[in-house]
Amino acid sequence: MPEPKLPARPRTRGPLTSLQLTAVAAVAGLLVAGGTAALAGPYDSSGQRVAEARRAAGPAPGAAGPQAAHRPLTSAGLPSPAPSAGPVLDGLRTGGGDTAGGRGPALAGRLDPLLAVRALGEDPSASVVDLTSGERVYGNHAATAATPASVTKIATAVAALDALGPDHRIETRVEKDGHRLVLVGGGDPTLTARAHPGEYASLRTLATRTAKALGGAGGPYTLVYDTSRYAGTTRHSIGPNENLAPVTPLIADEGRLDSSDHGPAARGADPALDTARRFHDLLAQAGVELRDEVETGDGKKSPAEDPSKPPEPDDGAKGGENGEIASVSSAPLATIVERMLTYSDNDIAEHLARQTALATGAKADFAGGARAVHDRLDKLGLPVEGASFHDGSGLDRADKLTPGLLTALLAEAAHKDHPGLRAVLTGLPVAGFTGTLATRYTADRNKAGTGLVRAKTGTLTGVNTLAGTVVTRSGRLLGFAFMSHDAPDPMAAQAALDKMATALAES
Repeated sequence: MPEPKLPARPRTRGPLTSLQLTAVAAVAGLLVAGGTAALAGPYDSSGQRVAEARRAAGPAPGAAGPQAAHRPLTSAGLPSPAPSAGPVLDGLRTGGGDTAGGRGPALAGRLDPLLAVRALGEDPSASVVDLTSGERVYGNHAATAATPASVTKIATAVAALDALGPDHRIETRVEKDGHRLVLVGGGDPTLTARAHPGEYASLRTLATRTAKALGGAGGPYTLVYDTSRYAGTTRHSIGPNENLAPVTPLIADEGRLDSSDHGPAARGADPALDTARRFHDLLAQAGVELRDEVETGDGKKSPAEDPSKPPEPDDGAKGGENGEIASVSSAPLATIVERMLTYSDNDIAEHLARQTALATGAKADFAGGARAVHDRLDKLGLPVEGASFHDGSGLDRADKLTPGLLTALLAEAAHKDHPGLRAVLTGLPVAGFTGTLATRYTADRNKAGTGLVRAKTGTLTGVNTLAGTVVTRSGRLLGFAFMSHDAPDPMAAQAALDKMATALAES
């Protein structure tokens, strides 16, 4: 669900400690070491993360290149490799001592009073772990399952990345079957028909490639669209909603009826048909002769794959044999995960749950996707006891997760042996700068968390959650999860959660 916003205020705060600055740099090293810097995104309109990615990749054009200048040379005269993130963070973890580093009684003394405030409702819960060691440094009802809302997307992200890999791409293709052109949806939630697709797959490009493959002859063709990759209902249990389109494997621009690319928006009732009609128009503009009607297989196999259907005779026109003639591929899965987490994108989350189901042999519907996420986390050895998944986005109030599972997910994503999960960390919104945290951490009570807290937000009626990472004053990198329910005022609950994360930054 969309997160309520606090009014923006001027951001002022004291200087970061040298250890915080060092730790932030070390976290950047961790992410680069995981191979995600090249995939970094999405970027907000200010370009903040564009600049961040450029800095991580190397010196600006024309710069002297401080990395090369200060790094020792090898015997061949080349800069030696940068140290891996693991040893850097381990070195940070040795400084500061338990009390200064935010451990044990010192941390409980900070968090217990903040967790007990009335604004967080009855029996809120929390877990905090040291991400360099995986050690639990604070817990309060950490094994108690509660409704997680959108922080469920952290679990969906880990499961999808583990099942498919960060470089996986989702294909949308066109198959030729005589005088039929079949648009086959692969389940790419970022497919776009807009003129400027950026790094995402373009329906316009697919139309151009299809026309080129056909060579301008052989028409007229009938356009058919295939949505058989997914099963079951397309409608989430919440019903028609501005936060989620019908979940179909063929959808452009998330079925949005306006020019937005994230956040709530009116959606089409049948995104697959809308996408097919748009593709029909694009094909016609590209010079392909088409019949007026658009047909659907109604969940059946595409004509090109249906052995029960006799093939139509090939007229020898350009475009070659029957079968696949054109395709476009999504951005890497790591990039899609980052976009999902930064903007709390429910559409992407539901598609990634189904993609996880497909990768693991489960049924690609709401229940199958939820089961696939649970089973993948269980296979990773994560503490899924008490957890219950009913979707991939967290819109279903029946979802239940524990703070302990959420911090275990963050620790898994930070582990040196799982670089393929780094997008879970790089996609988290940055307090005061990006995504669903862009307008938070602006008040005096939590401004110390600005830029240091990166977290996924969760909001449903009566439910407020926050889970992510923070760098402490002593340079320790912590993962945290705070969950509240039955809060009397959602804005007050949100502020209270932000204050807890800020308290970790100040520890």
